[in-house]
Amino acid sequence: MIEQDFTGKIEEASAIVGKTWPLYAFVTSNPLSGYEGLSFEDATQQANKFMGGSSLPEAYLFRQAWDCGKIDKAILQDLLNKAGLCQQPEFYLKEMEAERTSTTKNATHQLDRIVSKWLGVFLDEGMAEWEMPGRSKGFYKAWRELAKYDQEIGVISTGQIPETATEMLSSLLSLFSEQEQLDIFKQHIAALPGWTGYIKYRLVENSAWQQKYPINLEEYLAVRLWLANHLYGEIVGRNPVSEIRSKFTEVQHAWLRAWEKTFQNQLRFKLQSNLTDLGLQSKKEPHSLVQMVFCIDTRSELIRRHIEKTNNYETFGYAGFFGIATDYMEVGTGLVRKSCPPIVASAYTISETAQPGKTKEFTQFLQKNEFSKFLAFLSSRMKNMLPSAFGYVEGAGLLYGFKMVWRTLFPVEYHLIAGRYEVQHEQICEPQIHSNDTTPNQVAGISTEDKVAIVKSAFDLLGWNTFAPLVVFAGHASHSANNPFGSSLDCGACAASPGRHNARMLAKLANLPEVKTALREEFNINIPDNTFFIGAEHNTTTDEIILFDAEAPGSHLKAIQALKVDLAAVQQSAISERLAVKSHGIKKAIKNASNWAETRPEWGLANNAGFVIGPRNITKEIDLESRCFLHSYDWRLDAEGKFLEGIMQGPMVVTQWINNHYYFSTVDNDRFGGGSKITHNVTGKFGVVQGNGGDLKRGLPLQSVNRADKEMFHQPLRLSVIIEAPLKRVSEILERNSQLKSLLVNNWIYLMVMDPMENNQMSIYKNTGNWSLI
Repeated sequence: MIEQDFTGKIEEASAIVGKTWPLYAFVTSNPLSGYEGLSFEDATQQANKFMGGSSLPEAYLFRQAWDCGKIDKAILQDLLNKAGLCQQPEFYLKEMEAERTSTTKNATHQLDRIVSKWLGVFLDEGMAEWEMPGRSKGFYKAWRELAKYDQEIGVISTGQIPETATEMLSSLLSLFSEQEQLDIFKQHIAALPGWTGYIKYRLVENSAWQQKYPINLEEYLAVRLWLANHLYGEIVGRNPVSEIRSKFTEVQHAWLRAWEKTFQNQLRFKLQSNLTDLGLQSKKEPHSLVQMVFCIDTRSELIRRHIEKTNNYETFGYAGFFGIATDYMEVGTGLVRKSCPPIVASAYTISETAQPGKTKEFTQFLQKNEFSKFLAFLSSRMKNMLPSAFGYVEGAGLLYGFKMVWRTLFPVEYHLIAGRYEVQHEQICEPQIHSNDTTPNQVAGISTEDKVAIVKSAFDLLGWNTFAPLVVFAGHASHSANNPFGSSLDCGACAASPGRHNARMLAKLANLPEVKTALREEFNINIPDNTFFIGAEHNTTTDEIILFDAEAPGSHLKAIQALKVDLAAVQQSAISERLAVKSHGIKKAIKNASNWAETRPEWGLANNAGFVIGPRNITKEIDLESRCFLHSYDWRLDAEGKFLEGIMQGPMVVTQWINNHYYFSTVDNDRFGGGSKITHNVTGKFGVVQGNGGDLKRGLPLQSVNRADKEMFHQPLRLSVIIEAPLKRVSEILERNSQLKSLLVNNWIYLMVMDPMENNQMSIYKNTGNWSLI
């Protein structure tokens, strides 16, 4: 038998699924990223073909939007007419509601369950006490040696199974044409998109787990196709789709576009009120007391608005990794995690060292951390080892019971008391940075040139030329108890890690005398001697902002203390608005964060729909309802358009991922989302399954996008981007970047430009590749 090379076909077939990110780095991404080269309409049609379900909003979502006035009737009627649909909108809505979904039994249910079982035990990352034997040989070889013990497969011998995955596929597919082989691969990869997406993640990231226990899609397909042939006597012809949806695609597209266009008009009208005031840019305003830089995250919009109302404070928006392409090494554990966008390669690693004069405290912190890790390990071993399990649980049961009752009935008090005994390492540590190209024998650190480049890039993208006495870089993080998807609420720009590490690092670099000197002499960027930079963290669940000011000079302590007082008031007012409560808002927010029975500690980026790139006065004092990403940009300081190009290549693409992650998790939570938290089971420490098995969930839980099973919170709209810049400049950027242009032409993103050279008139980019005034 001649072995074939299936590498190219498997790679092409795997484009139908996106990467599934692990729980500890749950990055929001477009589940149909492999289809971004197609139009949105064609991509959703292809997804429905191979995965089933629906990629467009269902009737109940349109009904809620219609009843709430979120879809303009005139806009909808016009779009329906242009599609040759001449009835009134209510007619088509009732038609969609009357359409009944026909269901069929999943013909490959048994196959899916068996394959999921094997993937679960092989990919385990330390949850199982007894691991699968032979994992170091790779998935296929380990399965081949153990398959004879699987009673669900039946009586077989190892000799019945080909020795290699390539040999297996060659024998099973020898009678099929090239196109048929490709279709077979697509069908079986799409059958378990969560698991195959996680295999793609492992291959790309090449983590320590992947290096130790390798797996690839060829091995997955070899095992699955053999099982299909063994169980059913065939490898094609069985439809894995469990539901056959209605075919109102034209009507759905019209309703969706009308919904999106209504939002765009509302956003445009809000901004219009400030357009006449843009001349204020040339006026000198009183120098601000503090400048605060937040992530572009939609949750920053509310907190920025409240901060600006409190005092003479300026706020800015910048991608939350603060321009540092880095990993972060956790202090005490040595665990390294990515802390920059997934699409960016990490050039650096940030670690921690003792602050001057605090070596003793740092050593004590590390010793306490080691002791805590030992106690956790000992407790785990005592609970799980057969000789000690029963006695340990009996003896410790009363203590654990008391703790559980305390945490359940009094979550706020537990949180506050436990917090008193926690030592934050930021109080005794300072960040240090070194290149990932550094060998172990080299001294840690990076060149002054690299330090200057990091700081200058931040200032350029922010459009800065003046500095307040106190400048705060505020990363953000979330806090919740018993939440497998907790990392999805952290900073997406930091690969689902907290942003505090990057914020502290940028502040430290900006404070360095050699950096200030180089910026002044080489780039004419003058940072006053009395300007001091500090890092901070915005807790998006409680709206508390913690300032990392342990190394602040005495000259700034009074200003820092005044800022802390104002931020405490901001926390109260922001929570009152966000949670719609008049009193006890902070207590309610802490309860949400600390209660391990709370399914919605916060809404995260739910309801995101817009992205505004421009100076703050475009959006200042406008309530954008936490629906818009906000990136600071001043076109006047960007003559060549390089800064704007960087924003469009990076943050705009990442926000499109976030937007589509929420969109698809809402329109079909079963297939693209995370399912209900109520029946989640964590598997292998890296993912969740619904109930006792099945496919790995790859999107957001139902409770993150819906108020109830059939009541939405997130409005599933594609991202609408508004940029204040000369239209010619934006057009030139698109011509230089075919990938960005493709996202627009294919209707994955809508782009509107406010042209300051034409009295800020607004134009929208059409999928025909030209602009139209709106």
